[in-house]
Amino acid sequence: MNVLELFQTFQTQEQAVDYLEQVRWHGRPVCPYCRSEKVGRHVSGDRASQRWQCHECTRAFAVTVGTLFHGTHMPLQKWFLVLALMLNAKKSASAYQIARDTGIRRPTVWSMMQRIRTAMAADADESRLLYGIVEADETYVGGKPRKGNNRDEDGDKPAKRGRGTSKVPVIGAVERGGRVVARVAEPGDLSAKGISRFMKRFVDPAGTVLITDEYAGYNRIAETMLHSVIKHARCYVEGEVHTNTIEGFWASVKRAWYGSHHHYSRKYMPLYIAEACYKYNRRKEKCSFGNSVAMFVGA
Repeated sequence: MNVLELFQTFQTQEQAVDYLEQVRWHGRPVCPYCRSEKVGRHVSGDRASQRWQCHECTRAFAVTVGTLFHGTHMPLQKWFLVLALMLNAKKSASAYQIARDTGIRRPTVWSMMQRIRTAMAADADESRLLYGIVEADETYVGGKPRKGNNRDEDGDKPAKRGRGTSKVPVIGAVERGGRVVARVAEPGDLSAKGISRFMKRFVDPAGTVLITDEYAGYNRIAETMLHSVIKHARCYVEGEVHTNTIEGFWASVKRAWYGSHHHYSRKYMPLYIAEACYKYNRRKEKCSFGNSVAMFVGA
């Protein structure tokens, strides 16, 4: 849904609440506290809040209870607008940019975006393993060394690129034409044991051909599944053996860093990686906004 369609569809708070109720309950309201269907409209409150009353547990509730929008004082139209702007930005959008577009304070926008990213991270379906032709690789996210001052962040030694750098490592795997899984790597995650744990958690060894570069940490993978190696020192493509798909995903992650955010701390980096994965995995959906709202309210 583009911004124009969103403004035309949700001109009032009541329309936004009605849409959320339809998406979540499909015409059959349920108490989010006791799961009873014996509910009715609350006698007090204005039309915009549209609160309900449960006849079983006697608690009042709104459609936002237990969802991404629970407890917010921000109108749902603005939530929908922030969500749409995030989904439509392939290389992510900064809180400053969305604040300028919406007229909302930057700290408030940042908080809303972090809530949305947290919901995106919770959407990761770890029960379905990657299979088929799967590419795996690792990357390092952070700033480039400055010319004339080629030092790392603490200034004690020359800045490095690739393995051995002070940048934050991220490991990922992607199906050809399918889903991607990526995680910020903790200490030891890029060792042979760490990589094996990651592959065991996210990749189905049966019916999978894993393609990686020549990094020695992937050598143990051959014990559990078919493993092909592309030696980048010699070439980047040998027929079907390449890692161009995962490299393309890393390019989007880094374009978001360099072009939109410029910096985010290691504490919040998992949420930004989750956003990149979420949008990549839903890239073929014709109505990513509607599907995302449904997911966020547990429909």
